[in-house]
This record gives sequence, C-alpha cells and structure tokens, in this order.
Amino acid sequence: MSEVQNNNSEIKLEKELNLLDEFAPPTYDEWKEKVVADLKGAPFEKKLLTKTYEGITLQPIYTQNDIKDLPHLENTPGFNEYVRSSNAAGYLKKSWDISQELPYGLAEDFNAALKTDLERGQTAINIKLDTATLKGLDADYAQETEVGNGVSISGLKSLERAFDGVDITKYPIHVDAGFSSFPFHSVLCAYAKKNNVDMSKVKGFVTADPVAYLAVNGSLPITLDYAYNKMKVTTEHAAGNNSELKTVGVSGLAYHNAGASATQELAIVMSTASEYLTQLTERGLDINVAAKAVQFTFGIGTFYFMEIAKLRAARLMWAKIVEAFGGDAEAQKMTIHARCSNYTQTILDPYVNMLRTTTEAFSAVIGGADSITTNPFDETTGTPDEFSRRISRNTQIILKEESHLDSLIDPAGGSFYVERLTHEVSQEAWKLFQTIEEKGGIVKALEEGFVQEEIEKVVADRNKDYGKRKSVIVGSNMYANVKEEKLADKTPDHKSIFAKRSDYLQKFRVSGSQEIDKNILEKLNSLINDMSAGAITTAADAILEGATLGEVTKATRATAGESVKVTPVKLHRASELFENLRNAAEKFEKETGSKPKIFLANMGALRTHKARADFSRGFFEVGGFEIVYPDGFETPEDAAKAVVESGACATVICSIDDNYPEIVPGLAKNIKDKNPDMTLVLAGYPKDQIEAHKASGVDEFIFMGADVYQLLTKLMTKIGALK
Repeated sequence: MSEVQNNNSEIKLEKELNLLDEFAPPTYDEWKEKVVADLKGAPFEKKLLTKTYEGITLQPIYTQNDIKDLPHLENTPGFNEYVRSSNAAGYLKKSWDISQELPYGLAEDFNAALKTDLERGQTAINIKLDTATLKGLDADYAQETEVGNGVSISGLKSLERAFDGVDITKYPIHVDAGFSSFPFHSVLCAYAKKNNVDMSKVKGFVTADPVAYLAVNGSLPITLDYAYNKMKVTTEHAAGNNSELKTVGVSGLAYHNAGASATQELAIVMSTASEYLTQLTERGLDINVAAKAVQFTFGIGTFYFMEIAKLRAARLMWAKIVEAFGGDAEAQKMTIHARCSNYTQTILDPYVNMLRTTTEAFSAVIGGADSITTNPFDETTGTPDEFSRRISRNTQIILKEESHLDSLIDPAGGSFYVERLTHEVSQEAWKLFQTIEEKGGIVKALEEGFVQEEIEKVVADRNKDYGKRKSVIVGSNMYANVKEEKLADKTPDHKSIFAKRSDYLQKFRVSGSQEIDKNILEKLNSLINDMSAGAITTAADAILEGATLGEVTKATRATAGESVKVTPVKLHRASELFENLRNAAEKFEKETGSKPKIFLANMGALRTHKARADFSRGFFEVGGFEIVYPDGFETPEDAAKAVVESGACATVICSIDDNYPEIVPGLAKNIKDKNPDMTLVLAGYPKDQIEAHKASGVDEFIFMGADVYQLLTKLMTKIGALK
C-alpha cells in the first residue's frame, strides 16, 4: 500500500470512530473537580501540592498553560542562552566523559588503576590530589594525615609515574588543584616538555577555586588577591600557548554536600563565577578569555527532576552573566562536570548507594553534563577497590551503551514539568544570587556567615523530614537491615604512604649536584615577584632540573600575605543522624553485653496487634535496638511479667484503638509498679484517648509522622548510650 493510501485510510478510520469527539481531553478544572471529589474532604493543597527546599511549590499535574509564557522556550540546542545544550548536536557530536576518581595515595598505584580503568571504559583522567599537594607542600614537609588521601604529587618524577604508559593527549585531564593551580600547572608543563607532549593537544581542566577551598577549610594560606593574581597567570599562560585546558574552577560540591538546596548551590556558584570574572578582567584579561577558562562542577542529588532543572538553569544563568560582562556567544557556553552526591551516600546498607548513584547519573546526563563522576558505593568507608570502581564506572557505560542516552539532544526539552521547573529554579536562584551580590559578593557573604546560615536552615528542614521519615533513606531511617555486616574500614594507610613518600623525597633531594642546585635556586628566586605568564615556564624549567612542587610553592608565595579566614561550611551526609544512633547501640552492646531492647507488648489476637507490632519493630530497628517480639498476651499481668523479665528499656503496647481504653490502664499500672523507670510507648495516636493514656502512664506515642530520631535519641540518652 502506498503512503498516500495509508494516510487516507487513517483519516477515514478516525472520522468513522470520532475519537476526538468521544474522548475529548478534560480541562484542568474538570480534572481538579474530580480529584477534589476523590479526596473526600481532604484539602487539595495539603495532599497534592509539594513544597520543596528551594521554596518552589510542585503541582500534581502540569499543562501547556504552565509554560506558555516562559521566555526560554523559543531557544534551540546550541543557541540562545544554551538552556537546551551548549552544543547544537547534544551528545551526538560528543558524548559525556566518564571521569572516575582514583584516590590512591601513591602515583604508581594510581597509574595501575588508571590503565586498568581506561581499558574498561573510562574516558577521562581524573586526578584527585591529596591534601598536601593541594596545599603546595612536598609530602615529607606535610602532616602524616595530609598525605595519601588522594594522589601525592611532589614533583616531576611522581607525575611521570602517574602517567606512565598513558597518552595524556588522548584523554581529557580533570584536576581540581585547590586554591591555586600554579604549582601543579608548572609540574604538568615540565612533564609535557620532557616527554615531547604538545600542550595545545591536552584537554580538560586543571583548575583553581580559592573560594570553594576557603568555604570548606575556613582559611587560605594566602590572600585572595594573591590567589587571583596566580589564577590570572595560569589562565594567561594557557591562552598564550593555545591550550584548551580550563584553569578557573567554580565548584558547588562543598555547598551541595553541606546540604544546600539546588537554588542555593546555583546562586553561590554563580556569585563565585561572577567574582572570578570581575577579578580576572580587572587584571587585564579579556572577558572572552576569562569566561572560556571557567569550568563548573555541580553535585547531583537524588531529586531527579530538580537536578535536571538545576543544570539547565545553570546554563541559562551563566549565559546572562557573561553577556552582562560583555562576553560573546561562544564565551557564554558553559562546561559542566557533574559529581554524584556524597550527601546522599550511606554507610548503612551501602549497596543501595548503587541505586542512588544510578538515578543521580541519569539526571546529570538528561541535564546535559559534559563529564560525570559516579561515586563507588563504598566511598564512605574509604578507598574503593576494583569491584566498587567497576560497578560505578559501569553505571555510566550502561547509560551510554545500553540505554543509548548519548544519542539524545535535550530529551527533557518540551516537558511541561521540566520546563516550568527550570524556569522557577532559575528565578529563585537568581533572587538569591542578587542577595549575595548586594551583600558585597560571595566572599563577604561567607565572611558574614550568611551563606553558612542559609544552608543550615535547609539542613534543619531536611533533618526534620528525615527524623519524621517524610523523606526516606532506605536502610537508614526506614527498612533497616538488622543483619547486615558493615563494610570493612578502608581508610588509607597514611603512615605507610607518608613513610614511602618521605623516604623517596629525601633520597631525591641529595641526588643533585651543586651546580644543578645553584641553577634551580636562581630560577626559584626569579619567581618571587614574577606575576607574568612566563612564570610558569620558569617554574617548569626549575622542575625539569630537579625542583619540587613544594619548592616552587615556597618561592612563589614568599609575598603571599596573610591568611583569609571564615567559618567553614559544615559537610553532612543525610544518613548521619541514624548512623550515629546505630553506632551508639553497637557501643552500648560492647559495654553491656547486649543491645538496648524494646519489648513489644502485643495484646490479644494476631489480627489485632500484628500491623502495629510490625510498624513498631521497623520504627525502633533504625536506631539499632533489639526488638523482643512475643506472641499476643491475654492479660495485662502476663504482659507486665514478661516485660520486666526481658530487661528492655522501653515497652510498646500494640493493639487496635478500640481495645486500648480497656488494655492500657491495667497494663501501664502493672509495668510502672514493677519498673517505674520503664518508658512506656503506645503504638498509634487515637486523638480522643491521648490524655487518658498519658494519665495512665504512657510516655510516648509512635505513628506515621512521629519524629523517629527525636524519640530514639531520647531513649538512647536516658539509658546512657548517648551523652
């Protein structure tokens, strides 16, 4: 049958069936009227509208009317504010980079893991530097605990071991170099010169982000002015050598992992980016050079649609900011690295982390990230092993090669919900961005504690929801796996790594000649006041002759000035509250020989107590309590006798509301007479009986919406398990 005949047949069939006449789509008002009727008096706003931590109210349904006036809807991928993608072809032209962190302390261990993972699907070289390297210290001059919590790079030799057998022009390099990238850039340039690597072919980023470092650590060992001067030097050097390496980092990870909302993370990031553009352009850099040097990093949480909207809104906001600075269309394009959240990772039931990471990576892809790091499920317990690395890496490979998400161009585009949410996220984030700017910018806002206080407000709201289990953390505040065996602690052996690195460096320091040492010293002395792009070339030449990263740092920071100090943002994980309770229960068991016990006083037949007994067991198990779950008791006397013999610290009366008036008074009296300190809990919250039960001796009530964390903390404190 021809195409014309086929179309005619379809039109004829549609006319005969009159489908549109018989099944006309309902209007929003008709839909709402039906829903309100089905709610049977329950308030529509309370049941179906959802208020987010961003201050946005989510609707139960979105229609075309919700997006009809949105200004960005006419934009196309690769054009005009780049909401839909920085590239017209989306991932069709270039897929996202799989950029897994390999946090091994010794360069040779990093190299072995890197070569293994590059052969198995990783597509970027992600170097997580240890604390000593980030500070610009040689390993043997650092504190023991600062060495090995990432790759230790103290000079050319260690970088050569890290890159041994790897073509760094084939894979993008991803390095967060802390508050100044000048030392690492110098070592990298020395490596390139010695190994005949064309730096114009090296892609990726080696970035400095002094504001983020300040926010996390509370201080900088240099002035911000000095940090900005060095940022300008590295950016100018990269641009002058046609290098595609981005040199300016703007990371929202610290704020995300502190518990910030999506709009808070966006506003803080944009204020930081604006600060860097201001400082670089004031130092003589062209706005287009400065803007193109910026690399953004965002944390990605489990609120799937919010994270998609956040990345889309970020591109919109960045384009507006660069345009305001006078940047051209190309400079307005944003490069985004997404890292799956540390905030959502749990120590308890850690294999669920695989699911969390999967949805986070999925939203990063749909949101249009240029590179992604998926965290290993055992990240919270220390250094990942080959298995956990493989699982996290394969998460991205499956999304790419089996789900074919790299064959898409802005799949969220046109969604009534996502488009509206993108708009609202950008609007709310812009308001907060303006507030920060009115306070004098991001640095002033950090110094005054405004940023920290705003984040802590959201954290308090989050914790309240976790405590009441309005927000569920599987395995932590609900569905606790009481039989699980915790993963072994895989914290790096800092002492061993420090000893190896110190021994190597001390031998290296005495291996040179007097003439070589003299040449190195001359080059290092020339760096003291050199704020030109040529300083990196001089530093690289010194490193080629044997200078270390620490020696270059010391020379260049001779005039670095006083440290900047702020109150650091507090990093959190959502599950910490309940992990602390479980740890307290374990400690109590070690000290007393048994976990704190909860006795379920199940009254009557199975059908009358089972539902609430099961609920009660789940309620207390998330705190690490041992649950005594007997069959039903016929009399209060039998139940009270069993309670006292159990050695429990609390008793939960479990039955149905209709039975409580008859059961509770006698049972409560029997228990309290035998053990006045016993905490008596009632499963349920019959509103018309509450005062009577309190008068009988009931201390607490548990029900859906009760604050689990508050009650369990109270019990733990009462028995001395928590101080």
